[in-house]
Amino acid sequence: MRIISGEAKGRTLYAPSGSDTRPTSDKIRGSLFNIIGARVMDARVLDLFGGTGALALEALSRGAESAVIADNARAAQQAIDRNARSVLKDDFEYRAQILRSDYRGAISALEGRMFDLVFLDPPYRMVEAYGDALKRLLEADMLAPGCLIVMERLKSASIPLPKRFSVFDTRYYSDTAVDFVEIGAAEI
Repeated sequence: MRIISGEAKGRTLYAPSGSDTRPTSDKIRGSLFNIIGARVMDARVLDLFGGTGALALEALSRGAESAVIADNARAAQQAIDRNARSVLKDDFEYRAQILRSDYRGAISALEGRMFDLVFLDPPYRMVEAYGDALKRLLEADMLAPGCLIVMERLKSASIPLPKRFSVFDTRYYSDTAVDFVEIGAAEI
């Protein structure tokens, strides 16, 4: 696993052993960043299920302004910290914040901050976490106008989304699906 493009292109990423962390493959990560393209530039990124930190770190390598990466698993936290220090070098403390928390705690701790790009890639068994995270982000007013949400899920999983959220594109990669989600206007 490595950073695919940008200022840190080619840097190797560490992934903890075992099946608790399921890193997004280089192929899928490369494809999804090609799809979102320029929307990464200067974005404030939130990755609520960080794993290895690969998605947020790829965004930072491609020009995102900052990233918050959250995970509550100790092995994942260690991998994120190691990878962020390797990829960002001296900019680590200015561009990345690592939260040792689950998604609920992270949203609570970050209330009042705005994000332009949000990654949701929970363990596949946590189907309810997608909708719950979106609802909490909306209630905490953390989604900037035009915010893009990228959700990675098992292809066969049906993910119910809260009102106001809609999938505008889905890409399939073997048994994985990546949904691109946007928020609509409030109902009157």
